[in-house]
Amino acid sequence: MAQRQLSSLKPAMNIPFWWHLTVYCWHLPFCFHFFLRDLRDYPGYGWRQLSWTFLPAAALAVHFMSWVVGARMTPVANASLIANLTPVAMPFFVWLFFQERVNRVEIFGTFLTLTGLILLTGFTFRINPEHFRGNLICFGSMLAFAAYLALGRRNGGRISLWLYMVPLYFFAGLISLITATFWINPLKPYTLSNILYILALAIVPTVGGHTILNYSLKFFRGQVVSVTNLTQPIFATILGYLVFQEKPAPLFYLAAGIMMIGILIVLQGSRLHQVTR
Repeated sequence: MAQRQLSSLKPAMNIPFWWHLTVYCWHLPFCFHFFLRDLRDYPGYGWRQLSWTFLPAAALAVHFMSWVVGARMTPVANASLIANLTPVAMPFFVWLFFQERVNRVEIFGTFLTLTGLILLTGFTFRINPEHFRGNLICFGSMLAFAAYLALGRRNGGRISLWLYMVPLYFFAGLISLITATFWINPLKPYTLSNILYILALAIVPTVGGHTILNYSLKFFRGQVVSVTNLTQPIFATILGYLVFQEKPAPLFYLAAGIMMIGILIVLQGSRLHQVTR
């Protein structure tokens, strides 16, 4: 909801800068202590290790910047469905960056999960030539997110979580700032509602969600993390019922069941891969 509200601002290219800046400032009191602690415990940390965060930071910045632009050029259903196609692109990126191959069980589980996702959101997808550019930008955003996760799988496991995430958010914000200046001066006043939306995006899905995603990539295969991340629409529907009393359609239960079965199959496929290694 917050992303959609912010995507209505014109132009939207300055939003990712404030998004990342808020994330970085929020990290200072809570995470910088752990960053300095891990820095002391990792005497070999230097420019080489710092460089491991550059490429994923660029991918994350591209993902956020393209999303806030593309999401306002196409219906919410289109943007949501395209953004959740990450598991389709993930096998290519984890093979490219990490030489990790997806097995047949994981492929079947992914297909089943995506089938449930299409049942959940696909019927509201709108095909309209006017939305082509927005759909294309959202597709590029999805590819950037898949690349970011795959790079996290490769690089995040080399060093501690905080030595990886704190510089990553900083560089992503810096890239967003430099990019935004080509369109608008991002250092300008904003309404209170916009500030609150930026805070909501920074604290909950980014500091919370993205940090947890990268932590998970240390222990789970990339396809497992990308497919499990598709449970977002399920939890969003449950929250909608608890907070707004929005009763889900009967199809939701079928779609959610199929998705959960698919995720369990992917998890089983990952376990089989580890056993056979």
